[in-house]
Amino acid sequence: MKIQVTNLDAGKAGELELSDTVFGLEDIRSDILARVVNWQLAKRRAGTHKVQTRNENSRTGKKMYKQKGSGGARHGSRRAPQFVGGSRAFGPVVRSHAFDLPKKVRALGLRHALSSKAKSGSLIILDQAIVDAPKTQSLLASFEKLGLKNALFIAGPEVDTNFALASRNIPNIDVLPNAGLNVYDILRREKLVLTKSAVEAIEARFAVGA
Repeated sequence: MKIQVTNLDAGKAGELELSDTVFGLEDIRSDILARVVNWQLAKRRAGTHKVQTRNENSRTGKKMYKQKGSGGARHGSRRAPQFVGGSRAFGPVVRSHAFDLPKKVRALGLRHALSSKAKSGSLIILDQAIVDAPKTQSLLASFEKLGLKNALFIAGPEVDTNFALASRNIPNIDVLPNAGLNVYDILRREKLVLTKSAVEAIEARFAVGA
């Protein structure tokens, strides 16, 4: 499939042929996208939630009252969960929420995410994401010409320093290098903006063996 290439001034900069195996999938699998997004978000969770167990509770461990003769149930410690000030039973502990996802599923999820943007007309190809000076106002004017208010930029092998500085204060605009391409960030933004070098890297990574 062919797509128009533009520059930051919204001018035409030629055309680019996109790989159908990466950007041209017709049947978008929402179940695969959901699996990859859940995998990403699970890895981000800190897992540092923690409650005190009975051996960590500082409340007294002295026997509450004598074993027999009180007419009440037998209890040995006020740290038990049923008492006020006692420890919680089966509470959360520090752990990792991450789980494994096959590499083929991850790669397929990226291809479906990229294809969904291309299919909906939300994919924009830039010749390059480079500016002469780190001026947010001038970059914002360029975004207005392109109609970008909520977008993810994949800028190439490395993000241009001036472009990164100029864009970091603009809300709802994310700028990542090729290595940062991921399903969650693609789907959470309305537009996906790729540079020509980013397209080449993506196709080299995912087109083979598709």
